[in-house]
Amino acid sequence: MRQYGPAVPDITQLILDDHEWFRRRFAELDELRAAEADPASLRSLWRPLADLLDVHAEAEERIFYPQLLRKGENDPEEETLDAIGDHNDIRDGVRTADRHPVGSAGWWEGVDAARAANDEHMGEEENEGLPDFRLNAPTGLRDSLGTQFTEFKARHKGTRGLDVTDKDPEEYVASIEREIRPPSDSSGDVSLGIGSLRTR
Repeated sequence: MRQYGPAVPDITQLILDDHEWFRRRFAELDELRAAEADPASLRSLWRPLADLLDVHAEAEERIFYPQLLRKGENDPEEETLDAIGDHNDIRDGVRTADRHPVGSAGWWEGVDAARAANDEHMGEEENEGLPDFRLNAPTGLRDSLGTQFTEFKARHKGTRGLDVTDKDPEEYVASIEREIRPPSDSSGDVSLGIGSLRTR
């Protein structure tokens, strides 16, 4: 029987923990906005939030989604394509905010765009990708990935050294498939063929 507790770093729970943290920080931004807080207060809340949005997305793309494509059974290709597109939209919102003075109309436009994209992403992930992976990936794999996820975040408290540019969703999925089924595979199937990965 699976033992639950802080010593078990299941990646699906760690992702959910980040989601809850994001929701709370955006709610705190709402409070600051209503109070017409000064830019320094807004910046002190936004910068760690913006950085973790980027780090979280990169961690998922390096650690979680390649394994979802291998183990998922509920159209993991579509789940992954949607997720990478959402990550791009989140990044775009963060970059928009960063181009404007904190607290300005343009800054809030970027913050709101990042929040809307993140809300959509979290809802889809919580209802599709995470349950799919939880049901089809063994506990040991989920825990191993959780350790990797935790270590990645510990190494990247900010975005320095990370590529936070947008990714092409279809090329991302195709690149994972090439790792799993190299071009030397003579099956003759030239499609993305993610469905065939679930039996490997």
